[in-house]
Amino acid sequence: MPIDTLDAHSLRPVVVAFRDALIEHRESINNLNVYPVPDGDTGTNMSLTLVSVVEELDGIDADADLAAVCTGISHGSLMGARGNSGVIMSQILRGFAGVVSERGVVDAASFAEAWSAAATGAYSAVGNPVEGTILTVVRESADAAAGAAAEGADLLGVLDAARAEGGASLERTPTLLKVLADAGVVDAGGAGLLLFLDAALHVVDGRAMPEPAVVAPPSEPVRPEGDDHEPSIADLRYEVMFLLDAPDVEIDGFKSAWAEVGDSIVVVGGDGIFNCHIHCDDIGAAIECGIAVGRPHKIRVTDLLEELEERDWVQAEIGVPADGPAGEPVPTAVVAVGVGRGVVAILRSMGVHAVVAGGQSMNPSTAELVAAVESVPAPEVVILPNNKNIIPVAQQVDAQTSRTVRVVPTKGVAEGLACLMSYDPQDSAETNATNMAAAAAAVVAGEITQAVRESTSDAGPIATGDWLGICRDGIQAVQPTMVGAATALLSHILDDEHELLTVIAGEDAVDDATAAIEAWVEEHHPEVEVEVHDGGQPLYPYYFGLE
Repeated sequence: MPIDTLDAHSLRPVVVAFRDALIEHRESINNLNVYPVPDGDTGTNMSLTLVSVVEELDGIDADADLAAVCTGISHGSLMGARGNSGVIMSQILRGFAGVVSERGVVDAASFAEAWSAAATGAYSAVGNPVEGTILTVVRESADAAAGAAAEGADLLGVLDAARAEGGASLERTPTLLKVLADAGVVDAGGAGLLLFLDAALHVVDGRAMPEPAVVAPPSEPVRPEGDDHEPSIADLRYEVMFLLDAPDVEIDGFKSAWAEVGDSIVVVGGDGIFNCHIHCDDIGAAIECGIAVGRPHKIRVTDLLEELEERDWVQAEIGVPADGPAGEPVPTAVVAVGVGRGVVAILRSMGVHAVVAGGQSMNPSTAELVAAVESVPAPEVVILPNNKNIIPVAQQVDAQTSRTVRVVPTKGVAEGLACLMSYDPQDSAETNATNMAAAAAAVVAGEITQAVRESTSDAGPIATGDWLGICRDGIQAVQPTMVGAATALLSHILDDEHELLTVIAGEDAVDDATAAIEAWVEEHHPEVEVEVHDGGQPLYPYYFGLE
């Protein structure tokens, strides 16, 4: 028999089931992202946001009342939100929890009211709401729930109405947003949102949770009429997120200032603390807007054109520990960030004492880096972030430990390997950092991956399965073969001043392709030495480093 209401004890299982579903569906949701490389992170961000919510609930007494559970949902989602989709999901959960806490029960009427409040709150938090996204799905789902409640439906009936219309709304998203139609997918955030309603139906009616599916774009995507749609994600380069301590009355002005800086603006929170997200080209301007009204902290910056694979990092986030310390005590040790068994082995072989799992869109926390620093057998430590987004976090470590810590601002594994050639464990951290930074500064990096969907780029149209050559200037090569993309990218980044090409071969690299790349370099740049390492990184068969 379906239950008529949810209380403190039955709402928790809904949230837990939602978290579990997002983890199980993470890859399927990521595959709905519209950027062509196989690194979509909507599912990752939403699942990790819900992991934080459940962790918050785990810290609340099992006998706590509904108000305490709702407070846990609200606080956990705000502080644990990751990425644009995670922040919007946070606002949805906060709006829902706020009404439920006031009503003291989740019945048909209060659910409909709470779901409507969630939709309203989500729209108000986004600077420039775009239809065809999670916002549309939650709004149309909430309208259906309100209609069912007004007609006297019970909780199950309201949930059924919300889920049915939410599903139909999700299917309509490509007709509202051209970038989805071009990619032949529905909105990833909306797909993740529906799992909340599935979780509620699972608890209320015992229904099975949906099985995850890997979604591939159709051969002929449906395109809506007209061209008045939102541009591609690649139009703005950086994703900036931070927590902002500021008076509530300043937030409207802050949002207006941000509207002049970028797009995809989300600002959620209240009572003096807000979780803020923006896509922009000027990182400094985005942060300065926050400084003008309050105190930004826990700042995270992601380069949207340099997205790397995330599976190993997600595993680390849910329990796989960082690589442990190694070696005898030395005056100065090295802690590095990296992913891929081969990459870790290479770092180890070159003298790194501890490797923390992480990379682009996989930013380890300050606490994780501090723990690694504390674990190594040395009074002084050099950190190699190996990613530009991790550098600011690494720079906070020195103040959090009694050890002397210096950071070499390496932006990729290739830079990290190059600078390790200058590492001397008998020198001070200060001297090592100076010498290693000079070595890293001379490296130019690139990478090869395969498009998972149709898209466009400055290098031309992209078809599913095309091989892409990417450097810090974005996608510079689109070719039908792995070798073609590699040689086209090298043509863009390699010049007569370079002497060494470091090739880090991933798990999908093949010997013939590697040999062909070496032969191309020998033919076109015979003065350049080629050094190949087996990195074992997934999704990216080749990382290149030039110095």
